[in-house]
Amino acid sequence: MANQRGFFRTVRTFILLVILLAVAGETWLSKWRTTEWDRPLWVTVYPINADGSLRVRQYIDQLQDRSFAPLETFFNAEAKRYRLSEQQPFSIRLGPVLEQAPPVPPTDGNRLMTALWSLQMRFWAWTTVRETDGPPATITLFVKYYDPALVDTLPHSLGLQKGLLGVVNAFAARSYRGQNQVVMAHELLHTVGATDKYDPATTRPLYPEGYAEPDRSPRYPQRLAELMGGRIPLSPQRAEMPRSLQRCLIGETTAREIGWED
Repeated sequence: MANQRGFFRTVRTFILLVILLAVAGETWLSKWRTTEWDRPLWVTVYPINADGSLRVRQYIDQLQDRSFAPLETFFNAEAKRYRLSEQQPFSIRLGPVLEQAPPVPPTDGNRLMTALWSLQMRFWAWTTVRETDGPPATITLFVKYYDPALVDTLPHSLGLQKGLLGVVNAFAARSYRGQNQVVMAHELLHTVGATDKYDPATTRPLYPEGYAEPDRSPRYPQRLAELMGGRIPLSPQRAEMPRSLQRCLIGETTAREIGWED
């Protein structure tokens, strides 16, 4: 009996090791595929009516593939600036509207709960995308749209390199379109390995890597936002959200993280 228990324990351990190796291998392959930049990465945007309002539904109904063209234009220009051989890093298309929202991430900072949520999120994304039509995407962005007349502030958006997915919270209004695109671009770069470059306690960009023009003299006010810094520093204590991607650039540290710079 003891030998039998030992045998089954060995089998279970072997199966777990195979699963871990498979997950590690898939993670490595995903990172390699998304940092070679020898072809455009296909991105599908899945809109979600986060508050169920009529205004949000009407906003989503008018979205088209070209609604996300400014993101492609921004990344194309930045790729050219960094002399990337593939000067169209992302090809972005609109996916079908989803009726179900993704799992809500924990807010208490518990690492175990965050890890469990990450697994749950990736499983939810896999099952949800599998049921939709169209060719599979390399990266998926789930964009939850809210009526700005009903909410003043949005939950924190996020992007996961493991799973190649992002959850973006956005306002369903034409006046917020530019800011929505900034957030989408920020989270999109998270999926390919870029890290945040701002202080989470204050949301102000970190110097120098979070500054678009760290060598500018005088340093303030800055004219642009480093995309992963998230805001335009106007003084040591003040920074503002850029209104569009035209006020953003990708800094050298971020470019190295995503494989655009040696």
